[in-house]
Amino acid sequence: MSIWKRKNSKRIMEKAPSKMLTEQDHKEINGDLEDSLVFINDLLGDNEDFIIRKFNIFGKHQAAIFYISNLVDQTVINNDLLKPLMVSPDLEELEEINNNIITVLLNEVLYHSEARIETDLTKLVEAILAGETVIVIHHAQHALHIDTRYVEKRAVTQPETEQVIIGPREGFIERLGTNIGLLRYRLPTADFCVKTMKIGRLTKSKVAICYMKGITNQALVDEVEKRLSKIDMDAILDVGYLEQFIEDNHFSPFPQTLLTERPDSAVGNLIEGRVAVLVDGSPFALLVPVVFNQFYQATEDYSTRFLLGSFTRLVRMFALVFSLIIPSLYVSFISFNPELLPTEFAVAVAGGRAGVPFPAVIEVLIMEGAMEILREATVRLPKQIGGALSIVGVLVIGDAAVSAGLASPITVVVIAITTIGSFATPVYNASFALRMLRFPLAILAGIFGLYGVMLGIILIFNHMLSLKSFGVPYMSPISPGDAQGIKDVVVRFPFRWMPRRPAFLHPADNIRVGTNKDIKTTNNNPLDQAIDNTERWEAQDDDTTSRNNTRADDDHTH
Repeated sequence: MSIWKRKNSKRIMEKAPSKMLTEQDHKEINGDLEDSLVFINDLLGDNEDFIIRKFNIFGKHQAAIFYISNLVDQTVINNDLLKPLMVSPDLEELEEINNNIITVLLNEVLYHSEARIETDLTKLVEAILAGETVIVIHHAQHALHIDTRYVEKRAVTQPETEQVIIGPREGFIERLGTNIGLLRYRLPTADFCVKTMKIGRLTKSKVAICYMKGITNQALVDEVEKRLSKIDMDAILDVGYLEQFIEDNHFSPFPQTLLTERPDSAVGNLIEGRVAVLVDGSPFALLVPVVFNQFYQATEDYSTRFLLGSFTRLVRMFALVFSLIIPSLYVSFISFNPELLPTEFAVAVAGGRAGVPFPAVIEVLIMEGAMEILREATVRLPKQIGGALSIVGVLVIGDAAVSAGLASPITVVVIAITTIGSFATPVYNASFALRMLRFPLAILAGIFGLYGVMLGIILIFNHMLSLKSFGVPYMSPISPGDAQGIKDVVVRFPFRWMPRRPAFLHPADNIRVGTNKDIKTTNNNPLDQAIDNTERWEAQDDDTTSRNNTRADDDHTH
């Protein structure tokens, strides 16, 4: 095939293609194929993977096809586009084709379901950059652009950041279409709606807003769409970029959105009345609005029986609180209130701290800082050596710090237990907020003792009570109180005791569980009747056998 490119075409102006497109906006096709070739080639001709192929449709109509080879499926272009276009039709149909060639190609010739008509050359260039193929025909006032995009993607695998024992093993990937498909697979209903928009002046990232029509409050959907539409940035590379623009309080350590890479978790939140935002190129879904209790809830809480789910949630909450306040309590007890410790334990702590040159608060801050550095280094290292470093690093650094007199053994134990407790939080950005807050709490404890710890906790709770996520109070359903929502905060009640969706989301349909709460409608199990019948049949068989044996004995006697 011959490939046509204007090597010496005149540049429109020495600017980036995006700025050139902006200034050439709404330039219409004038029917001259050469003008269209010059315009498109001036914008994209410097790219080695940009292909222009001139050919004749049905051997008569001059045309050109444009695409970027690294973004398209070449097989589709060859078999579904070029092959049918270059086959000559019957002579009696030629006149009809000449009069309305675009319509004939669209409705009768092309073997592709996603072909559209466009007259704006700038939009055609944007389509080429998005992975579509454009066909321009001489003397035609319209052009065709066909979705032939194909980019290599990784397979759907198990989520990396949200591991479960009982539950699905599928996780989102970077391709937006696959992620929406994973949601639709679990929501085969017409109520599941998806709205899309493009954000980013350079990246033009495709953003999908997913919600349940008839359940999600329409005011929430409109607010999410309004906030996203106001974002003006050159590049949106991940859904985390959007999070920083649409959250209510940018200076709070607590996340006001929930990031998840689990489709089942996203579907569960959609059914409750939340909105999910996905970005092409990001393996995470952003859920809004959120409340604090969601950050210590896990998918397993609902996949297992409510007793087991409630117990594991209580353990998780205990670990969360433990990891936040134990270092500051340790500092306050050692520095200000050693009389609160049992005598034997206080003596052991004092003996262990003998020779440590730092106050307890400095000692805790040094060990916390070292642990954070080790944690960050472990995340950045390759998996093959990251696990080994985390184990060896803790052992070596802890033992070396104690041997060098930089820390006491009890301090190393406290920091180790605190770090392990922080790992029990299912959501990473929530655990990161608690890790940040440990430092100011320890400093307050080192200055004011227990009063400082209480002051820090009061300030944290006061801040949390003032937070809102898209108008929803952050501490709902505790404050403001909601009797229905309380059933899924500390422990998880059985599903039949929670028939309504969370009231703080103001869903359009708040009924989640039907009114028939008694699944077991009879006192007798059907298998009990089967057992009774079996016993009755066995008794009849024994009686028949006994009578037969008696008759046989009588016959033998006679």
